[in-house]
Amino acid sequence: MGSIGDCYDNAVIESFWGRMQTELLNRQRWKTRMELANAIFEYLEIFHNRRRRHSALGMRTPIEYEMMQPSIQPVA
Repeated sequence: MGSIGDCYDNAVIESFWGRMQTELLNRQRWKTRMELANAIFEYLEIFHNRRRRHSALGMRTPIEYEMMQPSIQPVA
């Protein structure tokens, strides 16, 4: 985070919010708040966190990136 009044403070969440609006919210209308809540949950937990490619990870999905990392074995 930056200092008070820094223009980059909200850049990450604003980028995420814009992406979610484009990929999910602007594509359809929901009848109830529960349907919307379920759609947001599925978007976050299933698409964004598991399948969507992230530029910070070298255009890999988070699961692909984790598979590349060597597993750390605890010392017994």
